[in-house]
Amino acid sequence: MTDDTNPFTAMMAQMQELAKAFPQMGAFDPAKGFDPKAMEAMWPTMPKEVMEAWFGNALNENGLDAKTRLLITLAGLTMQGAQADVAVRQTVRHAREAGATDQQISETLGMMAVFAGVPAMTRAMELAQEVMADSEDKT
Repeated sequence: MTDDTNPFTAMMAQMQELAKAFPQMGAFDPAKGFDPKAMEAMWPTMPKEVMEAWFGNALNENGLDAKTRLLITLAGLTMQGAQADVAVRQTVRHAREAGATDQQISETLGMMAVFAGVPAMTRAMELAQEVMADSEDKT
């Protein structure tokens, strides 16, 4: 390596440049701090066809489809206590795009009351309802 720059110093400089770009993207305002919802808005929902190709049974015709995989993921996130708000909301968005109905999402979460506990299920349901309410307002 002919560059005498410390790799850690170079990485920190790159991260500082990225942090400077966050205000333009709306995810971080130095006066208000980090806004997780703004950061979440930067990640769009994948089209159903993409999810089916990447996460579904496109390459494994007898495997699980994307909708089922996403409902399982939602159950897993709930089992962890529904602490990852962004991940739960994104998974609900993706599951709906993959064909899951609000009823199927609610049933998946309701079943988690037995395995993850009522507080985790309730928190996951609140997050799912946020997504459902947001998309109803846009239609």
